[in-house]
Amino acid sequence: MQFSPSVYEHAAKVIGKSPWEVSRSGDLLAQGNIEAFNLYNHAPVVVGIDIYNLEAEAYGATVEKPSGNGIPAIHKHPYSTTKELINLEPFNPQTDGRIPMAIEAAKRVSNQCPEADVRLPVAGPFSIATNLMGFENLLCEIASNPDSVVEALCHLVTGQVEFCREIVRHGLDIAFFESAAVPPLMSPQDFRSIELGALVSIIEKAAAVVGHPVPCVMGGNTTPILEAILETGTGYVCCPVGTDQKMFMEKMKSHPEVMVRINMDPRPMTSGNLEAVKKEVDRVLQLANNREKVCIGTGCLPFETNPEVVLKTREYILSRNVL
Repeated sequence: MQFSPSVYEHAAKVIGKSPWEVSRSGDLLAQGNIEAFNLYNHAPVVVGIDIYNLEAEAYGATVEKPSGNGIPAIHKHPYSTTKELINLEPFNPQTDGRIPMAIEAAKRVSNQCPEADVRLPVAGPFSIATNLMGFENLLCEIASNPDSVVEALCHLVTGQVEFCREIVRHGLDIAFFESAAVPPLMSPQDFRSIELGALVSIIEKAAAVVGHPVPCVMGGNTTPILEAILETGTGYVCCPVGTDQKMFMEKMKSHPEVMVRINMDPRPMTSGNLEAVKKEVDRVLQLANNREKVCIGTGCLPFETNPEVVLKTREYILSRNVL
């Protein structure tokens, strides 16, 4: 069984830099992910720090510098209505924002680590819309003007497909993320009526571009919407800590062809409590229940996690003869 820690801002930790510094430098972004892969041999290697910000920034949002080792974030949303989103021209992935820098950094990682599964993060339309207009505004329009929300989400798919094409043009692959749309932020009913159409569209079109089923990584309470997620045709789903993992894995028994990443609770690793880490690994292995297509993940590995603890976690999984 593969150990798949989610290394985003933690890539800054392993080279002794802040997430902000690494997020703004192609050299540091490549260096951090190369060093992390050399340490952990994880898959996939997702080259990004603030992975949900790239597209929104390319559309005009400002990513603000955090204090200390905080994660860069968008606090001021450039738009307030879905009508504005519908009128947006798709961004140019060759020129806009940090996207060209991220692609070049990923190419360097791929060239220096040819055995690595290197991917660029691609955000889902609901996550992009949330960053562009704020969740409160989006929630209000879901209640008052749902058809406009659906139209805006479908419109944003166009830019994401072009982004995928640019990634593939450089010989790279994608990892797809859409955590903003999950309960309780969005009800299962609204997920199906508002989000699912656009999600199916982007997953199908992205799969056609890259030539294989696309991973659909969604954190949060995804068990209530799992059947809808699987309707997208994705070949890879995440079983997050923030959901009923037992029920999630029970539902996945009827989908043996789909890879499942079962996330550990990252808190034992962050605290450095190795006994708690072992118990958490054992819990996840029990959930896996000898499933063929399954791997162990961590959720987003916090910046402050000691790399030695991550390595000892990997060693313990190896000692269980499942890595």
